[in-house]
This record gives sequence, C-alpha cells and structure tokens, in this order.
Amino acid sequence: MTSEVHVRWLGTNAWEIVCDGTTVLVDPYLSRTYTGATKPGEFNPDTPISIDETAIDEHIGAADSILITHAHFDHIADVPYIAGKTGATVLGTESHLNLLRAMDTPAEQLSQVGGGELYQFEGYTVEVFRSSHGVTGKHKSLLFPGTRPGGVPARPETIKDLVEGGSLAYLVTFGEVSLFFNGVPSFHEREVAGIAPTVLFMQGPNPNYPNYAERMLAATGYPPYVIPTHWDDYEAPLDEPAVDLFGAAKLEELVAAASPDSAWVLLDHLESFTVPV
Repeated sequence: MTSEVHVRWLGTNAWEIVCDGTTVLVDPYLSRTYTGATKPGEFNPDTPISIDETAIDEHIGAADSILITHAHFDHIADVPYIAGKTGATVLGTESHLNLLRAMDTPAEQLSQVGGGELYQFEGYTVEVFRSSHGVTGKHKSLLFPGTRPGGVPARPETIKDLVEGGSLAYLVTFGEVSLFFNGVPSFHEREVAGIAPTVLFMQGPNPNYPNYAERMLAATGYPPYVIPTHWDDYEAPLDEPAVDLFGAAKLEELVAAASPDSAWVLLDHLESFTVPV
C-alpha cells in the first residue's frame, strides 16, 4: 500500500512532492527575479542573479532530492541555497552540476546523470530521461544555449551565464504512484514511450512541435491525471493568482480532446493535490 503522495506547485516548473516524510523537489525556484522575460521588449539578459532567501525559507523547509531539468535561471538559480540548507542530493547533467559548483553548492551532494539512470532512494525511485528544451522562432532558437563540461566555470553573475546545459525529464515513483515531470515543450518520444505514469506534468503547446500534446499523451499511455506546469507569469508575485501566459487553457482543450479519460488538475500558486492511490 502506497502512502499518500502530495504535490504542491511553487510556480514556474517548481514542484514539491511529499510522501511519508520524504520530500523531492523539481526545479525549485522561488526568487522570481524580475528580468522582463515575460514582458514584450523588457527582457534584460544582463540581470544579476539574485536569491530571495526569505521566500525560499517561507515555502521550503526540507528536501531529500532535488531534480534539475535544465540550468536556466528560473530553474536552477535557487538550488545552491536550497541544497545547502537541506542537504539534499542534487541530480543534473555535468553542465548543471558545474554551474552549481561555481555557485558554491556542496560538491558532495551532487549526482551527475545524463539519462537512462534508475536510482533507488529510501522509499522512492528516480528514473532519468534525456529531453530537449523548447525553441522559438523561424530558426528554432534556444535561449542561452551551451554547456559547461570539464572544469568548473567562473561564477555565474547574470542570468545569461546560466546556460541551458542539456535537458532532462524525471519519473519519480512512490510505490504504486508515479509522476513524470517534463518541464519543457519537447521530449524524446521513443525513450518515453511506455512509461505509463499516474500523473503527467507537462507544458502547454509550442508551435515548433507538431502535435506535441497528443504525442506526449499517447507515449505516456494516456495518464489518469494531467497537471500543467510552467504556465504562469513566473516574475509576478507567488502569493498572487497565477496568470496564464504559456498555454494552460489551450493545453486543457487538447488533453480533453486527445485523452478524455485523463483528469485535468489545474493548481494555482502554492496549491496542493493528493494523488489518489
């Protein structure tokens, strides 16, 4: 019998999963630094990296594992502080971990993965999948592309220093309940096919990826529950209702059409959902 699994949305692609005293965090980012990224014409890639320790301490108390999908600022900037305060194991690519080392994350807590790993932790497993970050525009451009292999780079100072560094997806399983986190609007279809999670976390559609929602739902076996992620204005306050900037409403329509038996679970900032067993 699986203990109850609770998921809580911390905005952006940040998720807290709690089961029987264990806490797993995915892309925990709560600082919500203003960069102009969600306002046309205002984006400043030279925005200094800043950490809102007060916000983090208010909403995150403990963690056993931290799973990084990629290294952009709105996914990784808060991880060094959270890892330091919780002692959590941090999973990420070589580039992700090198950037974290450069930001003084405790080296002994870092676990390098690249896709294909299946790790047993106390009370849960984590399976890692290769993924691909979403692109934009005619030429399929990637924001802050690049990797940081080899030695530890200079300390990142601005958000543009936090390059994508490769993308990952994760299947987290507690007993009979499994949760698949795909925090970008793309995936490696043949690798994901057949995983059959209880809950699928996915982004809204992207015009650069034909039939993304339909293909993802089919590959994951039309999951019982679908939860949209990374759909809010992630620079607006976390204590205010989420604003749909990235297609949650459209994704709901696509899920209803392609997978009518899947329950649509839309969470607002800081709301929780208990996964039925």
